[in-house]
Amino acid sequence: MIAIKSEHEIAIMREANQIVAEVLVTLAGMVAPGVSTGALDEEAARLIRAYGAKPSFLGYLGYPKNTCISVDEQIIHGIPGKRKLNEGQIVSIDVGVKHHGYYGDAAVTVACGKIDETRRRLMDATDLALSRAIAAAKHGNHLSDVSRAVQTTCEAEGFSVVRSFVGHGIGTAMHEEPQVPNFVTREKGPVLKTGMVIAIEPMVNVGTHDVRVLKDGWTAVTADGKPSAHFEHSVVVREAGGEILSATPKLVWGRRTN
Repeated sequence: MIAIKSEHEIAIMREANQIVAEVLVTLAGMVAPGVSTGALDEEAARLIRAYGAKPSFLGYLGYPKNTCISVDEQIIHGIPGKRKLNEGQIVSIDVGVKHHGYYGDAAVTVACGKIDETRRRLMDATDLALSRAIAAAKHGNHLSDVSRAVQTTCEAEGFSVVRSFVGHGIGTAMHEEPQVPNFVTREKGPVLKTGMVIAIEPMVNVGTHDVRVLKDGWTAVTADGKPSAHFEHSVVVREAGGEILSATPKLVWGRRTN
């Protein structure tokens, strides 16, 4: 069953997601050659607790860190540690928090220094796909309209969408119904209704959509070793399109028009 959130619940979730947004702003600003992924994670943990929230990834199904930091060919669930960033890489930063019983979740991919044209195009296409998917998250549409917006946008640019991982509903649990695929299936999926809250998160690869998971049991990488980008917002279904709960003017993503 897909929960419909009250405006009171949405207000709490907006607070949770604003904490996520503030953390993402700080971590994105730290990305530079020579910085370790572990340093990003440590700062995230400090900030989340300073805001009075809890890092929701830590301990989830045994996950060992506070954030997921995925570099270049890593798609999602990269475990922060000693790895240092290099010029020309792209870095996905995924942050989740629990605040007053509700969850916030968002992610952004940023460049480490100067990146090549392929990585820039990948990031732009993934961001645009998220933007179009959010616009499709309107009352009366089917979930497949959200999925189609992602798939058509990315494939038109020659990229592939990951099929092994999907977005999700969010609320009093980090992962709720429905699953939100970034590709169209045979089913239209449920009709979207005002008050549903979903985490839309395109995961898009330069090459094949195939993935493999490393021996750590978490880090998902592209099967061909080519780069991947990941953007995510927590979004409320509204009459005119999705309302972004994790939006911030300090770092804009998921709001492109072209």
